[in-house]
Amino acid sequence: MAEILIVEDDMDIRDLTVFRLEQAGHTVRTADDGSAALAELEEKLPDLVVLDWMMPGLSGPEVCRRLRAMPGTEGVVVLMLTSKSQEADVEEGFRSGADDYMIKPFSPRELAARVGVLLTRARR
Repeated sequence: MAEILIVEDDMDIRDLTVFRLEQAGHTVRTADDGSAALAELEEKLPDLVVLDWMMPGLSGPEVCRRLRAMPGTEGVVVLMLTSKSQEADVEEGFRSGADDYMIKPFSPRELAARVGVLLTRARR
């Protein structure tokens, strides 16, 4: 299937997300903050990043902007998964370079379905 990087500082949400995406057949790596995410991205690019907004240090939008500025990352899909639900937040998420935006609390089944659709579209 695909290689996915989950960037989430909440261990329970991270574990739930890992479990659901591994059940769907994906290989999953994790990072618990923005700096660790950038280190993971520099080491090996995933097919898709599930990215939280509010984390210690670098925010999700800042990580997304830095990812989009890295050479060779045009094909990496970013799904922002956050509790930031205001219209201005959603707009900022997309402006930072996210391909999709999900609001917490979320359905793990819907997350897996969105990941599948995003990956299918990216491979066209």
